[in-house]
Amino acid sequence: MGLRRTCRLALEDGSIFAGYAFGASGEAVGEVVFNTSMTGYQEILTDPSYRGQIVTMTYPMIGNYGTNAVDIESCRPFVAGFIVKSLSRLASNWRSEECLEAYLNRHGLVALEGIDTRALVRKLRMQGVMKGILSTEDRSDAELVEAARQSPGLEGIDLVKEVTVEEPYKWEDEGTFHLGAQAKRSKAKRRVVAYDFGIKRNILRNLVDEGNQIKVVPASTPAEDVLKEKPDGVFLSNGPGDPAAVKYAVENTRQLLGKIPLFGICLGHQILGLALGGRTFKLKFGHRGGNQPAQNLFTGKVEITAQNHGFCVDIDSLGGKDVVLTHKNLNDGTLEGFQSESLKLFAVQYHPEASPGPHDAGYLFRKFSRLMDTGKLVEES
Repeated sequence: MGLRRTCRLALEDGSIFAGYAFGASGEAVGEVVFNTSMTGYQEILTDPSYRGQIVTMTYPMIGNYGTNAVDIESCRPFVAGFIVKSLSRLASNWRSEECLEAYLNRHGLVALEGIDTRALVRKLRMQGVMKGILSTEDRSDAELVEAARQSPGLEGIDLVKEVTVEEPYKWEDEGTFHLGAQAKRSKAKRRVVAYDFGIKRNILRNLVDEGNQIKVVPASTPAEDVLKEKPDGVFLSNGPGDPAAVKYAVENTRQLLGKIPLFGICLGHQILGLALGGRTFKLKFGHRGGNQPAQNLFTGKVEITAQNHGFCVDIDSLGGKDVVLTHKNLNDGTLEGFQSESLKLFAVQYHPEASPGPHDAGYLFRKFSRLMDTGKLVEES
């Protein structure tokens, strides 16, 4: 195997975690977070919502089923860096095309293995997420800690402009995958315009499953241009960073209120909340993984959901005769969903498209279709 390259993680609190590099050489700065999913590392790597973040996997062995050209959520990895306890260099899966180490090297991603990820996650869970730096360079620990402290973080920064598409396009692919087989595209019944704030491909596949023709537009597309498309509905996608920094998206969404059915997921949920006059704030820990319990406040049922967000809509800033709260997180009581019958809109903070994660909330795509068809929010589970 040859001489192993060393790699260190330095946190803004002065902590140093030393291990081995298994991706590209160099340095990467970002907000250090953790994800509790046991599988789906390639989907996590390519989720644009992770722009600006160094992701730590809590599951101890990562890489055992390799990578392929299908299990991706965007055109390339968007995480700032990647940390695992143990890298499997044996990729044992019939769908594997490239081992994880080669995949990360090809994309120039700095990655660290061999540290005590339990200790790191415990620190983040007790103290909150922190700015950090991954480095394979010959620099002192003190220099790396200072570099972590001087890094910009996520608050007040528009990361959407770094991940959104440059030009509009029509989604021409098929639907979702089931046991390796992809659902065939059915005849389109509706036209949906999807704002790309960092959209995941499995969202688009789920919309296709519902018989929708989809046009994806850049995040800064004016509301008037969207309405000129004469869509049946508008989708507001997931994405990275601070929603309050994406002021143009909030204003465009505000101009769409009451004019067309709207459905928002993750960052789209937050942007819709701001457009309605709500407030957002940064969570101390954030929610990232495939095991977050969200309760439907109408039915009382609990959905186990996939989540990836570090900001949240203030639950006390929404609600009233036009906006009803629909879901809450059972771990910390934060807002997970709201809707408005009069404005023909709804949104959830979590990811009903999963990829990776459970499919408990897949019914929400049907809810959007029924909203476009009937103008009514039909509760379903």
